[in-house]
Amino acid sequence: MTKILFVCLGNICRSPAAEAVFLKLVEAKGLSEHFEVDSAGTSAFHTGDNADPRMIEEARLRGISVPSISRQFVKKDFDIFDQIVVMDDSNFKNVTKLDPDKEHAHKVFKLTDYSSNSELNFVPDPYFGGQDGFGLVLDILEDCCQNLLTHLNKKN
Repeated sequence: MTKILFVCLGNICRSPAAEAVFLKLVEAKGLSEHFEVDSAGTSAFHTGDNADPRMIEEARLRGISVPSISRQFVKKDFDIFDQIVVMDDSNFKNVTKLDPDKEHAHKVFKLTDYSSNSELNFVPDPYFGGQDGFGLVLDILEDCCQNLLTHLNKKN
């Protein structure tokens, strides 16, 4: 079983949506027993909160359920997860700061490493923008998660 953790800043927009998108793709391909998926934030500000209602609604319009409850990324996540997938450079820096000896560096990468758009190098945070930003983020997540799943299936 491959254990994947999606990480953003507050764990209420991008990472819970990435978790939900990836899970939907896995279920559609009948691969649920091969993956354990979770999400976390580098900040503890929203710990215990549901995903942002705007993301929940935008995802619902696409048939995606986002039931995740926010939690903070902790050092022991390095030992639990095989892949730690961050949304941007800031998340990458904050996660890798908890791994000063670079023991787990091979596990941490940006989701946009799997984007079909080679110029895209981060998933934008829609929190302070309008509803359109949530749709854009879901477009990016659907593309990147599909490519990530294809990559992981080829690897296994």
